[in-house]
Amino acid sequence: MIQQQDLRKQWVALLAMAILSLVIPNFSIADDNEHEQERVKASGDVMKELLNSSSGVPISVLNKAECVIVLPSVKKGGFLVAAQYGRGVMTCRGGENFDGPWSAPAMMQSSGGSFGLQAGGQATDFVILVMNDKGARALMKGKAKLGADASIAAGPVGRDAEASTNASMGAEMLSYSRAQGVFGGVSLSGTSLGPDSGANEKLYGKKVSATEIINGSAGPVPDSAKTLLAELTEKSPKNESKGKS
Repeated sequence: MIQQQDLRKQWVALLAMAILSLVIPNFSIADDNEHEQERVKASGDVMKELLNSSSGVPISVLNKAECVIVLPSVKKGGFLVAAQYGRGVMTCRGGENFDGPWSAPAMMQSSGGSFGLQAGGQATDFVILVMNDKGARALMKGKAKLGADASIAAGPVGRDAEASTNASMGAEMLSYSRAQGVFGGVSLSGTSLGPDSGANEKLYGKKVSATEIINGSAGPVPDSAKTLLAELTEKSPKNESKGKS
């Protein structure tokens, strides 16, 4: 009798451990997905503010962009989460020629170079406009070093500003930063930027490439992306680059 009771207790303990082994990872996945959803939402909030500000991203320049990358600072409980630096999203105009509607967001990550110097110790938002097909495809394929694999320049600021300088006109990307309420063009040359594969898997629930996300084959657009896509669609519904408008 005692042996049977011991065996029953062991069986119950093993069953409980098996159940926990299934449940705990699911909690972890849900928690990770929550972080990704928060990052997407924060990116939308940043873009909304900058597209509705007289000193923000110039609409005329945005209208010629193939993709938009937002790397927001993220705060929890009043404290800056340092690990969030350099992580955000990229959305591109759909279609083979980047002339369609704005796509679902692909998670991105950035590190090194000027990025680290700009971000050090401050809550800093970064926005990068990808101005041609080559730059967009370089980022979707893998991590690119800005200034080497793709040219980048500080972007012009202000609602009516134009990419008038030679550096801006020829650059594949234009970059901006906002810290302590001050927004302006900033050079991110030397920074590495590319898809965040792990974050994309958490956000979409499966392994999926940035190219698949941009092409619309990753699944439904996350609800957290509604603000980002609504603002971009309202302010810049069409690609006005030469040959695409």
